[in-house]
Amino acid sequence: MCGRARCTLRADDISRACYRNHGPVRSVNMDRYQPRYNVSPGANLPVVRRGDGADGEDGVVLHCMKWGLIPSFTKKTEKPDHYRMFNARSESICEKASFRRLVPKSRCVVAVEGFYEWKKDGSKKQPYYVHFKDGRPLLFAALYDSWENSEGEKLYTFTIITTSSSSALGWLHDRMPVVLGDKESVDTWLDGSSASNFDKLLKPYEGPDLVWYPVTPAMGKVSFDGPECSNEIKLKTDGTNSITKFFSTKGTKKEEINPKDTSLHDSSVKTEFPESLNEEPETKEEKVQPSSTVKCEDSKSSVSILSQEDASKEQTKRDYEEFLADSKPLPNESDKKSSASPAKKKVNLKTSHDKQPTLFSYFRKS
Repeated sequence: MCGRARCTLRADDISRACYRNHGPVRSVNMDRYQPRYNVSPGANLPVVRRGDGADGEDGVVLHCMKWGLIPSFTKKTEKPDHYRMFNARSESICEKASFRRLVPKSRCVVAVEGFYEWKKDGSKKQPYYVHFKDGRPLLFAALYDSWENSEGEKLYTFTIITTSSSSALGWLHDRMPVVLGDKESVDTWLDGSSASNFDKLLKPYEGPDLVWYPVTPAMGKVSFDGPECSNEIKLKTDGTNSITKFFSTKGTKKEEINPKDTSLHDSSVKTEFPESLNEEPETKEEKVQPSSTVKCEDSKSSVSILSQEDASKEQTKRDYEEFLADSKPLPNESDKKSSASPAKKKVNLKTSHDKQPTLFSYFRKS
């Protein structure tokens, strides 16, 4: 919807923009017009309308009115609310009582340099300035009405007609003002006698010359005015979700290596364990590294570090001595120190990476 606009045009610029270059143009209440970069409902804006014949009004009139329609049937004692009807949907202007009586004879054209629209992103809103690329004024189709308050003062107000958004602006908002893009469209809209063919004008403007860019969010405040309202800004990009940072974070994460994963071992070193010793031990007895053969392969030779047979003989001898030491009874407590056999001391072959049972405990369970 159109709720903010920029209008710093001069009176003669507006007449030319509406293709009224020939003949005098009468002006009404133009002393109330104040050019602004941030116009909101309730402000005075110049509109072009047909003369209604009253008081000798003929031809085209440049009339300064308040933005935000106040229907003529509004109670005189009621406080006017210009935000209530600052837009009128094109689909319903011939149905609602506030608008349908105005369609035949109370059409007007609003000339502005551009309008603002907000893009919603969650809780954030980013305003954009929409305008013609060549800088010419935008001409909006509108309806106007007059209302008298309790003091007898007549107030002229207008509403801008909106339609569905164009294919180019659909990403920004689902509605946009009805833009009259050429002289024929303006003449058709202002001609009160063409009540039957005006509806063809109430469609989205699809011209490629309608462009936009982001502006400062500060213009969201009605009190914020000046050229800064429509100056282009660069949007800050949030790199927290960028694909580059995602993969760089994954790459720096410390990897956990499974010691049983043989795929991480060097292909030149192969360790072979007896298949029967790959199960976890059921008891808490001391674990001894089983004999293994480590093959170191290079381009010419393979060296055997420890043979299977020698390791088995040495380990069996140690286990047998340990068994004799455990089986021999001690005569008394005083002789424990003197009778302690050197074989009593267990040989700890366990390393920080050894998780296999002793060969003797394996045979004893069998």
